[in-house]
Amino acid sequence: MNVTLSVDDEVILRARRHADALGTSVNQLVREYLEQLAGNADPDQDADEFARLSQLAGGDSRGWKFNRDELHER
Repeated sequence: MNVTLSVDDEVILRARRHADALGTSVNQLVREYLEQLAGNADPDQDADEFARLSQLAGGDSRGWKFNRDELHER
């Protein structure tokens, strides 16, 4: 089904930049959001997307590791 939306030009430009950085399209991002909103998300696809985005993040902990006691300090 095709849907027509009215969205501010600046919002679309920022969304396109964001989608490009993720290696996808605004259309795909909207489709995925609507699928999640409707409750039809595929857990395997979500896990694959998480893994893909994790690889793109390029984070570096510089050797830091979680410390259970520090995590539970109040």
